[in-house]
Amino acid sequence: MVKIRLKRMGAKKKPFYRIIIADERSPRDGKFIEQVGTYDPLANPSLISVDAEKVKQWISNGAQPTDTVKKLLKIAGVTQ
Repeated sequence: MVKIRLKRMGAKKKPFYRIIIADERSPRDGKFIEQVGTYDPLANPSLISVDAEKVKQWISNGAQPTDTVKKLLKIAGVTQ
């Protein structure tokens, strides 16, 4: 199954995440299919950048967002 999930980037104690499309069997920071956005939790307020058209296309093709990504997409106004 294809998942929409977060990939952790950045230095120790300074996380930065990429929102990616990946096979559920691949490791968290491993191989992925496509990058569709970013999330910076340290900025005040948090910065969420998402390519809405790509995300909607992947969801219509059957990709399942994780719970955390689902919340981020709702905040970004991509899904309901």
